[in-house]
Order: sequence, then C-alpha cells, then structure tokens
Amino acid sequence: MKKVLILCTGNSCRSIIAEALINAKLDGVEAHSSGVKASGKVNLNAKKLLESKNIWKSSYHSKTLDTVIENDYDLVVTVCDHANETCPVFPKPIKKIHIGFEDPDGKGYEAFEQIYDEIERVLLPKIKEVLNV
Repeated sequence: MKKVLILCTGNSCRSIIAEALINAKLDGVEAHSSGVKASGKVNLNAKKLLESKNIWKSSYHSKTLDTVIENDYDLVVTVCDHANETCPVFPKPIKKIHIGFEDPDGKGYEAFEQIYDEIERVLLPKIKEVLNV
C-alpha cells in the first residue's frame, strides 16, 4: 500500500476532498491530509459534497502537520501555493509534487463541485503516474 499526504493551508476543503477521492478511487493508495495552518474544521460544503458522492468518512478531519509528520509517506502533494512554499522538511526524504487548486472556501456549492471534478481529473492520474499504481 502506497501512502500519500495531501497538504494545503487550512486542511478544510481541497486537501480533504483530495484525501477522500484518493481513498475511494485509487486502489493500492492510502491518503491522509493535513494543513500547514490547519483550521480545525472541515468546510460544511466539502463535507456535504463528499457525503453526496458517498465517499465521506467520519475519520476525515482537519489536522495539523505535527500529527502526521512522523508517518512514512511515499509522496507528498501540495494543493495550494502557500503549502508548497511552506512545505516542511520531513524526517526522511519523500518525493513531492505540487498541483495547485483554487480555494473554494467562502464560495457557493458549485465551486466545491468544480474543485472535486478538477482534483479527480488532474490529481488522481498524476498520483497514479508518480507512484506507478
């Protein structure tokens, strides 16, 4: 099982959506998410969208980096420019890629649907390619 960490700033929208999509759609890959400045809450529209797609898990929550930094990952993916610029150095060398997505926070539900579709269309194939899964 390959392990992926999805990093963004608040860990409330994009990274949670990406975590859920990877866990639901990529066989052989387990995803976690975290924020460099975690908000401490999942955006309600993100949760509603993931519930509507039947891929929401009660274990999804906004986490700070210190809760995951010691885990072994095969890949770190930053999904916002701020996380990319402030991505920490991990205890062991880890492959890192950056694919930025617009932050839907504060926008309507449709913006979350667009980000979901974009993450599924752009990020999932890239992770499959990088991890050879």
